[in-house]
Parts: sequence; C-alpha cells; structure tokens
Amino acid sequence: MKNTLARPIALTKTPGYAFFGYYEKCPWNHDGQWLLAMKSSFMDRPPTEHDQLEIGLIDLANDNRWEPLAHTHAWNWQQGCMLRWLEPEPNRYIAFNDLEEGRFVSRILEVQTGKIRTLPLPFYTADLQGKNAYSVSFSRLQDDRPGYGYPGVPDPFANEKEPAGDGLYAIDIASGESRLILSVAEVASMQRTPDMDGAKHRFNHVQVSPEGSRVAFLHRYKQPEDEVGLTRLVTANPDGSDIRIHSGPGLFSHYDWRDETHLIGWAGEREGDAYYYYDTEAMRYEKVGANTFWCDGHCSYAPDRRWLMTDTYPDANHMRTLMLFDTETETLVPLGKYLSPPVSDWQIRCDLHPRWNRDGSQVCFDSVHEGERRLYTLDVSDITKA
Repeated sequence: MKNTLARPIALTKTPGYAFFGYYEKCPWNHDGQWLLAMKSSFMDRPPTEHDQLEIGLIDLANDNRWEPLAHTHAWNWQQGCMLRWLEPEPNRYIAFNDLEEGRFVSRILEVQTGKIRTLPLPFYTADLQGKNAYSVSFSRLQDDRPGYGYPGVPDPFANEKEPAGDGLYAIDIASGESRLILSVAEVASMQRTPDMDGAKHRFNHVQVSPEGSRVAFLHRYKQPEDEVGLTRLVTANPDGSDIRIHSGPGLFSHYDWRDETHLIGWAGEREGDAYYYYDTEAMRYEKVGANTFWCDGHCSYAPDRRWLMTDTYPDANHMRTLMLFDTETETLVPLGKYLSPPVSDWQIRCDLHPRWNRDGSQVCFDSVHEGERRLYTLDVSDITKA
C-alpha cells in the first residue's frame, strides 16, 4: 500500500509536544481559522496530577501561530483533557477538564474574554446542541484502565465491583446541575451472564447521537488478571431510560454514530472481528466492507456521512495506516503510513486518532513519525469532493 496524498503538514513545532487526543471531536472552529490543541513539556512518561498541560489555539491563517489559552492538571495522552469546542458556538466557547481542590471538574472558557465557568463534574462528551454533557468516573478509569483516567483523585467506589452510586452522569450545561442517570449496578444486572460475577465493572467511551436523542457508551468488566476485559455496547435516552444492549459480551472497541438510529463499530460478532453497522432501533447489525478492514481503528464519519475515516494500530514494521472508505462504493482509499516506534509504556503511545474538519475537506491527526509528538493536517478534498 502506498501513500495516496502528499506529505502531511506539521502544524506544531518545539518547544512543547502537541496533540489533540481522541478522534470523535472536531478541533477546528466554525470558520476553520483556529484549531484547538494541547502542549506538554515532555512525551516520555504518563502524566501525574502535578504535570501541567497547556491549552491553546493554532492560528491556521497566520503561519500556525500558537495562542495559549489555559492550563489543566487533569489529562492523559490518549484523550488529553477532553478539550472541545462547545457546540453550537464553535467560535466562542471551549470546554476542558481540570483538577480543583481534590476533585475533577470541567471548565467552560469564553475564548475572546478569557472568562471561565466551572462545572462540578468533568465532561466525557457533550451533545451538539449545547444542552447536555455526560460524565463517567475518571478515577475508576485510572484504576482499571490507566491511560484513559486521570491521576490525583481516589475512586470512592474502588472496593465495589458493581457500584450502585456510580455510572453515567448527565450534566445540564446551562445550570451545571448533574445527576446519575444510569448506575453501573443497573446495567450490570441486565442480560447478565455468568462471567460478570466477581468482575469489576466500569463505563467508558461515551458518545451522543448527532441530534442528541440517544447516548451510547461501553459497559466493560474484567477480572484482575485481564487487561481490557469484556465489553457490551449500550444505548439509552438522555435521561437514562429505554436502555438497549446491542453487542457482546465480547469485543467491542471504537465506534461512531452515523445518524440517530445507526452507528458503526469494531466488534467481534459471529462473522469475526470487523467493522459492523448497527441499527439501534431494529436491533440488527451487518458487516461493513466484506474483508476490507484488517485491524481495529478509530473510525469517524465525514460531515456528509458518506466517507468513513479510520486508522490502524502498528503493523510488524511499526507503521500505522490512515485511510478513507467510501460507504457508497465500498472503496478503500489509503492516505498514508506513519512510523510509530515501540514505547516502554503503552500509556504514552501515540495513536493517529484522525479527525475531520467541518466540511470534510481536511483531516488532522497526532503522530510521532518525525520523532516528536505533533499535530498534522492533510487535504483530502480531491477525494471527498470529487
């Protein structure tokens, strides 16, 4: 497989190691001039609660100039501090997580004035309508899956396998009020299987459907000797009602909503490990792309919902592949292969985590193929706009 496009453009330079984090958010503002990013002073170890991360804007119209905005002490290399533009005003407000007086919180910053409002729970995700955000326990994630949680705050439910007082929280963005809408214990009691007994359960990877009518998350549980454990895909209404379990228990990894009733995800269904297209209303699924995909990756739909972008984990030569998939013609378009040298601690690995801009003409990704963690962009308009 050869590179289809020219070499990607590096947006950031030293000092500092820059990245955006996860794949399911758009870092560009509304008019495409500013791109959100984070910078660390190191890249060779997991962060502690004492390590500060700088939050800023890359001015794409002015030689990619770095404009610092804020700092945080709640972050990891996989997802950063959950930095995002706060929709539906992706020019005015950003949101990110922080550590304050022994608890994790979220900050909403008005870019032009620098004014900050603090909410009492950290964001995992938020809907595109600017109404609801959702949270899970980053302390529990830090214990059970280091690299996705934050250090610094003990899990109050650490000794409970299936806590009834912890789970998925909804946050009213306007008021800051929050409430537990689904407990770990409640979901663990549904369609229960014997392998759940004695396992430690948690929620992770929350995403809201485009119009905000459904929220999805992964219910994971593992024995002490397991690394990830077993997973089920779960969806519910924004208030926690109408709970539906769509897969598993087994393998379910990265996913993305296509519309209010359909999503795609990497799973281990009866036809083997592959991308599957799930109808969350009819409770059906079908395999995507025959045998086109050979590896789990971070998948996301373009704004037009025709193109699917994903990446891979390193192959035998430590190369990660970036690609597009035309869902109408089922054609795979390779974009490039990028070196990702082995690391001593998997928490500090650099996944590409590719993301779309707002019109589907460009993508950006994190990479270390030039020796330092940086943000890169690629123009894909010749493909997606053809």
